[in-house]
Amino acid sequence: MARTLLLDLDGTLVDTVPDIAAALNRLMRTRALPAFTPAQVAGMVGDGVAALVARAFAAHGQPQDATALADFAADYGTHVAVESRLYPNVEPVLRALARDDWALAVCTNKPESAAQALLAAMGLLPLLRAVAGGDSCAVRKPDPAHLLATLARVGGSPDRAIMLGDHRNDVQAARGAGMACIFAAWGYGPPAMAEGSAACAHDIAEAAALAGRLLPPVDPVSDSN
Repeated sequence: MARTLLLDLDGTLVDTVPDIAAALNRLMRTRALPAFTPAQVAGMVGDGVAALVARAFAAHGQPQDATALADFAADYGTHVAVESRLYPNVEPVLRALARDDWALAVCTNKPESAAQALLAAMGLLPLLRAVAGGDSCAVRKPDPAHLLATLARVGGSPDRAIMLGDHRNDVQAARGAGMACIFAAWGYGPPAMAEGSAACAHDIAEAAALAGRLLPPVDPVSDSN
């Protein structure tokens, strides 16, 4: 069975905070509320759009109005790849992994439509065998069922899979699903979120090397015996 690398999106493959912050601040402006800095927004991402919007209003001590979530989702959905950028070397490293017979799939708490649009704009979609968003199944990270559902889309197995992400949700979901997690230290999550991960990488190339060591390819000769 091929090895599978499940990939988080925001803060792991793509620096999305510029576009998320811009859309969130446009929402705040329509409500006459102060804007957030990129660093503040980075601290609010990771649990999906609904949590992000709720945290934004809570940070200002204001109740969230009935249309805020839909307004943000519609705005962000049309501005998902304006200032967002791939982290260094993401595309060539993923291409190399695919050539090495890794099955690559994205598992993100971002809505699937927004994830698909962003990945297409970044040129990564052809390298992926599946994309599962926060609305793709009944649960989302840190629930391990989100990872397992994504894994099922590519025909993978937890004992032949690794999760790569920058948030405690990725670590917790992977542990619950019975797979190793590599913490993406270049992303938005503080170092404390790496607790429980199998390894910590400081760039995508190091993550790929660690994945190869944690899950080496099966020798086809010995595997057939």
